Amino acid sequence: MYISQAYKGLHEWWSYIVGVIIAFIGIAIFSAPHVVAISLKTLQGGVDLTKMDDTNYIMGMFESNLNLIFVMLPFLGGLIFLFIAVKYIHKLPLLKLTTTRDSIDWKRVLFSFILWGGISSLFILIDYTMSPENYLYNFQLNKFLILLVIAVVLVPFQTSFEEYMFRGYLMQGIGVITKSKLIPLILTSLIFGGLHIANPEVAQLGYTIMVYYIGTGLFLGVLTLMDEGMELSLGFHAANNFFTALLVTSDWSALQTYSIFKDISDPGEASFIEIFLPVFVIFPILLFIFSKKYNWTDWKEKLTGRVIEPNPESALNEHV
Repeated sequence: MYISQAYKGLHEWWSYIVGVIIAFIGIAIFSAPHVVAISLKTLQGGVDLTKMDDTNYIMGMFESNLNLIFVMLPFLGGLIFLFIAVKYIHKLPLLKLTTTRDSIDWKRVLFSFILWGGISSLFILIDYTMSPENYLYNFQLNKFLILLVIAVVLVPFQTSFEEYMFRGYLMQGIGVITKSKLIPLILTSLIFGGLHIANPEVAQLGYTIMVYYIGTGLFLGVLTLMDEGMELSLGFHAANNFFTALLVTSDWSALQTYSIFKDISDPGEASFIEIFLPVFVIFPILLFIFSKKYNWTDWKEKLTGRVIEPNPESALNEHV
């Protein structure tokens, strides 16, 4: 039912290609401040051009909070331009891209945010208690408060863009094109994971980390299809990045911030906890919790069934 809502707007295959292009134009435009800043720094002789292919080097070129703004801005541009494409290319209300409900259920968003924010924070604190030698106390009040403001304002745009692009736009687009629910679930998870391959974590943990990225995409896709809307995935993803940015950073993470703690452990030693535990233990438990709270049923149909175009008469009556 969630995927079928794409039928209420323009859903030709080419329109989704145009929409993705428009979204990436937004990303490019909002990347301009970062490009300009790097160019100015290069002109001043403060850049080693031989290291420009090193993500960690680029991440360290600017003060951490400023760099976080540079990193987050392109996602804001992508989200704005994606919404423009949905409205003017597909003629589809944003609500239909978000949920099957009559309005966005913010209680679902908040519940998912609090649940995962609490669990992920608890795991970090437990690990710190058990292995304090793996952490460096990194708290600096003034810089942390600035980080907090940046995180509150910009992290939701970053995570929402990824959710609207993968669990929303591409999930619906691939679904109506293939007439399948399983194909978009798998493809969006693979694409979501694949786009993280340039993250610094991959260089440190190896390609095994892709199990986590793809597994997270699959988990969020299941949330969206089973709950007939994106609210739970929006809340989860926002909590994941928000609390990570505030609580712990490392020299090899994608988000290097003035967080409370800095992880100084050997990244290879954390591979099991970082990769396999969430995907194969925690995510299934969360799915069980969500399924009980929201009374999910008919898993096979919702995850692997056919996408059926609504009856034209029903769609007409809906607009009367």
